[in-house]
Amino acid sequence: MHNIRIETERLLLRPLTVADAEEVFQWAGDERVSKYMVYHTYTSVEQVKEWLASVEQNESPYEFEFGFERLSDGKLIGSGSIGTDKKNGYWGFGYNLRFDCWGMGYATEAAKAMINYARENFGIRKFASSHCEPNKASGRVMEKCGLHFVGYGEFEKLDGSCKMRSMEYEGEI
Repeated sequence: MHNIRIETERLLLRPLTVADAEEVFQWAGDERVSKYMVYHTYTSVEQVKEWLASVEQNESPYEFEFGFERLSDGKLIGSGSIGTDKKNGYWGFGYNLRFDCWGMGYATEAAKAMINYARENFGIRKFASSHCEPNKASGRVMEKCGLHFVGYGEFEKLDGSCKMRSMEYEGEI
């Protein structure tokens, strides 16, 4: 697990721990959020604890998972990751937030902070991300981060239960 902390105007991006399980369950257990994510909707805090335990054990020097803590009240409102991508030379990133925090600019703020971290610490300039086609707001976040739409792909839940068309974005920033 990394120990990186990044402060933005309104957020602290910090490592996630098993102790965050109750707060993470607020979005991981919300079908309105998970319908756009590769993971299934979590049905218990215990499931979240298992996932967070795996995050804590990650020792990859090029994969970073962050919790997004709101500075104004210390509440954990989302999470995201950035790291090496399958595309040669690209780093990928993703994010998700509590439903009641959608549309407030937090995803863009957090994504830009993760991108800036990769640029400043690893010299990364090429980034890629994607979203389920119906999640247009996520596409706007990617565009605000400097990525542009490059084509369609396929989105599939980790358990294979749902397939949808995805929109793929790339950018050299």
